[in-house]
Amino acid sequence: MEATYSRLGVYIHAPWRAVVRAARSRIAKQHRHDPALKQARKRFYCELLACHARHQHLVRMFRL
Repeated sequence: MEATYSRLGVYIHAPWRAVVRAARSRIAKQHRHDPALKQARKRFYCELLACHARHQHLVRMFRL
């Protein structure tokens, strides 16, 4: 998931909404609204947001 997060091109200080918007733009249009893939999309967004939070924590910890 780290590689996917780094390819989104979102700044580390961006809010969580910016991460979700960037991730949503990378998902194929036919998969964005498919009810069968709802749980997979939810898991994908949650993992990306967790990765974003980890990176923000590292930046705060090392004051980068």
